[in-house]
Amino acid sequence: MRVTVEVAGEDTHEVDAPEDATYADLLEPVDLSPHEVSMLVDGDPVPTDQPVEAEHVRVVRLIKGG
Repeated sequence: MRVTVEVAGEDTHEVDAPEDATYADLLEPVDLSPHEVSMLVDGDPVPTDQPVEAEHVRVVRLIKGG
């Protein structure tokens, strides 16, 4: 499955995801970690360990404050 991975405020990437891919697997080609982002499908957050079911995913980087 080909998935569009939109990193908010940055780039959009086309990722070829294997049939058993999870949302976390989509982050490897864009050099991001599941620990530093939230992933959204249709505006709703999705767990990174969930199998990919959408063709468009929006990735939002989390900000750590002190």
